[in-house]
Amino acid sequence: MTANGYAMIAQVRFRELKTRIALAAFIALTAWFLTNTIWPAVWFGAVVATQALDWIVFRPLRKRPDVEPSTGYKVLLCATASINVIVYSGIAAYLWADGGEAGRLFAVIQVAGGLLHVSLHMHHVKPLLFSAVIPHSLYFLGMPIAWAIADGKPQEMLIALGGALYMMHLVVAVRQSSMTTKALQDANTEARSERQKAEVASAAKSDFLAVISHEIRTPMNAVISAANLLRRTRLDREQREHVSMLLDAGDVLVGLLNDVLDLSKIEAGKMQLESSVMDLREKLGSLGRLWEPKAAANGVRLKIEIDPEVPDCVRTDPLRLQQMLFNLLSNAVKFTDDGSITVSVDWRAADNRLVIAVADTGVGIPADRLARIFDSFEQVDAGTTRKYGGTGLGLAISRKLAEMMGGRLTAESVEGEGSTFVLSLPMEPVAKPAAEARRKPAEQAGLYGKVILAADDHAVNRRILSLLLEPHGCTIVLVENGAEAVEAARTQRFDAILMDMQMPVMDGLEASAGIRAGGMNRRAPVIALTANAMDVHRAAWDALGVHAFLTKPIDPVLLAATLAEACAEPVEEDGTQVA
Repeated sequence: MTANGYAMIAQVRFRELKTRIALAAFIALTAWFLTNTIWPAVWFGAVVATQALDWIVFRPLRKRPDVEPSTGYKVLLCATASINVIVYSGIAAYLWADGGEAGRLFAVIQVAGGLLHVSLHMHHVKPLLFSAVIPHSLYFLGMPIAWAIADGKPQEMLIALGGALYMMHLVVAVRQSSMTTKALQDANTEARSERQKAEVASAAKSDFLAVISHEIRTPMNAVISAANLLRRTRLDREQREHVSMLLDAGDVLVGLLNDVLDLSKIEAGKMQLESSVMDLREKLGSLGRLWEPKAAANGVRLKIEIDPEVPDCVRTDPLRLQQMLFNLLSNAVKFTDDGSITVSVDWRAADNRLVIAVADTGVGIPADRLARIFDSFEQVDAGTTRKYGGTGLGLAISRKLAEMMGGRLTAESVEGEGSTFVLSLPMEPVAKPAAEARRKPAEQAGLYGKVILAADDHAVNRRILSLLLEPHGCTIVLVENGAEAVEAARTQRFDAILMDMQMPVMDGLEASAGIRAGGMNRRAPVIALTANAMDVHRAAWDALGVHAFLTKPIDPVLLAATLAEACAEPVEEDGTQVA
């Protein structure tokens, strides 16, 4: 990629200029809050100056994108990119030295984010990529190494090891991105039918999304799990706020990743709907309990009004209904600063249709923007993203899901007065099933005294599992690959098995099949715990009959509850587990 590659990056850097400066202002404010010195302001001034230099140097490429840059000009572009990175991430070194524990944590997050950013948008041109990645890497690995040497604590080198692991995953992601781009280009130049081209592009896109999902989830697992573990320690109020900020940011990133995967599945026609009996009133009640505290924190009252004619139970896809209602309530809470949010639930018996209206007294939507809010990546305006966050995918996914289920999602709004979103779905009313015998609650059964086998090829992930589960009183046996898991299962009985998917020597699917083939653990519940989160991966595990499918980043509460539930299931004398 020559002239077009450099010109494309020039255009991207120009579009992101305001975002970079706004982010630098936020970082400077945070650094000032942590250190209470003038240096963050000085740093921000240097950032503005280097960004102005960047704008000037890249400007000729934006004006004449078809002109091949000379060798000297390429050197100037690379030098400018390096200077920008050196200055932009310089605040991380300062926070690492003078910001305390919270400063070091923020420094690592800032440089990790910078590495991810430049890797994804500069990988088309290797000279520019290396010019930006090398300074980031020196900060990323140099800070913890220098700290470990200065403090005389060699064990702190583990932070640098985690950084190296993160960078290895980025390399894999960038390589896959380049291969995918080349595959798409080749597909466009080959003499094949439009259908064949679409199939190749779709397969390449799916492979790319799968790799990106895996490579981002793996380091995010370490980041979010470390934050969860840090929250368990004794922290002052400010430190606890910083950890909460980190966890909230992690939730946003994972939510964005899930939204992109959902949208991709819908567009590819691969979204599979399920049909099962759902207690409608219980589901609405649980959503109300989830969102009521968040609305109350904004000074907003959340009300759920259910018409008496609404059936207790219906047959539908519970997960997708919950996803749509979650998106609608999330938007209502996000854009309502005072007043109320009302969820009205009605039933149209004439055509067996559930109608749910979510009305708020929030900021409303301008009439000229209302028709576009259901488009992918669409927000009311640029200020909406800056003030409220979000990607504009939630409503797009919700409308597409509603249409797939034979319904529709519409919106009405008055700017300054509020909005009403109406979800209408056909579904079958059914009789409420007889009460089933409840399993022993996970909280009562607990994990105390249980023996768990955990297979994961990453040392950081194994350490995280130990720190998360050992406080519950269970014993964790850790192995590095599927072959070691099979061998361990031959010699020791386990109450449950946690299995990663992508491992060297033997992967998790093969190992699980081997354990199930015979031996003392052939009936032990297997729980998939993996960064491979696509539907095809879930289907592969379901074919083995695993107890549960959990994705990384790890939810500590869900992990413990799932393990406790699996360990609590009764087993008959022949080793068969009772459902």
